[in-house]
Amino acid sequence: METLRNGLDKIIEIFCIVLMAFMTVLVTWQVITRYVFNNPSAVTEQLCQYLFIWLVLFGSAYIFGRREHMQITFIKEKLPSKLGKICDILQEIIIFIFTFGVLVIGGYLSVVKQMVQFDAALQIPIGIVYAAIPLSGVFILFYSIYNIKKIVLEK
Repeated sequence: METLRNGLDKIIEIFCIVLMAFMTVLVTWQVITRYVFNNPSAVTEQLCQYLFIWLVLFGSAYIFGRREHMQITFIKEKLPSKLGKICDILQEIIIFIFTFGVLVIGGYLSVVKQMVQFDAALQIPIGIVYAAIPLSGVFILFYSIYNIKKIVLEK
């Protein structure tokens, strides 16, 4: 499971880096076309917005996997170590339930519903943009299971 997690981490890292680099190129081109040629490109602007959505969702999945997301720890730190462990496991279970219900199930239903609607500038189904929701949700589910296993086995 550790190997799978490391591989997934590396894939998400590279994917986010590539997205960020591509967005930088697109935004630079957008600025050039807007201010130098006085003819802004609607395609690059829309594509950057969609890529940013993907970057945020996959980046958040990566952060959940590393357990570096925002959390309030002052109560857990006051508890004995066994109760702190239970608190961590409970937090991961809540994240799992929320992610499964909202991101995976809700995201999948949104993707299916939006596949018939096309973007005006890019002429792609909006469902492709929405596909980042259930995909990142599946990654978060995996990371939650991994984190629970790691917490339980931790001494």
